[in-house]
Amino acid sequence: MPVDRAIADILAGMMLDFQTCYRALQNRDPRYDGQFFTGVTSTGIFCRPVCPAVRPKPENCRFFPSAAAAMAAGFRPCLRCRPESAPHSPAWNGVKTTVSRALKLIEQGALEQHSVGRLAQRLGVGERYLRRLFATHVGASPAAVDRSRRVLLAKKLITDSTRPMADIAYAAGFRSIRQFNDTFRKLYGRPPTALRTAHLGGRGSKSAPPCQPTPDRESASRGPL
Repeated sequence: MPVDRAIADILAGMMLDFQTCYRALQNRDPRYDGQFFTGVTSTGIFCRPVCPAVRPKPENCRFFPSAAAAMAAGFRPCLRCRPESAPHSPAWNGVKTTVSRALKLIEQGALEQHSVGRLAQRLGVGERYLRRLFATHVGASPAAVDRSRRVLLAKKLITDSTRPMADIAYAAGFRSIRQFNDTFRKLYGRPPTALRTAHLGGRGSKSAPPCQPTPDRESASRGPL
């Protein structure tokens, strides 16, 4: 099944058609916060329905049932409405028991040290079947869900805490400082320290040290995912 069709089917199952989503976006309706995300094709950014930014034209909108699905489609998180702060998507609630269990395990870090195949074994299903379930019910692969979890958790810790960047990298499940820095540069176009500086408006954050590898932990890293 094509990805766009699969995502449309997921949204339809949630009683969210294009008109409903766009109307919620126009009204910045908080009732829909976390229920879907809007990918804006003209900017490459995805947002929450309550985003304060100028509303995009309907022809520039794509709607997704989860942040993971939006990121898997190539959109990067908005720095204004901060998708990492959205409530968990109801698209993940009430789906098949296997998917619910898998999502819970991923949230607990099951893919930080093990493969999707190992996760499938824990759930008592085949890997291909698990991937198919995720495509049908989540709109993103298990690996894509895990990537979005790590990125959005790290982003929240960067802006909402004063923890050192190295601690944030490992707390969010990144396997190395290099992977952490490279991921943020690729996704946000800037290193993690710059995101914290921008969030603080530059007050008292310009002297923050760059994120440097910790020798003992970096040497133990198994490299990028």
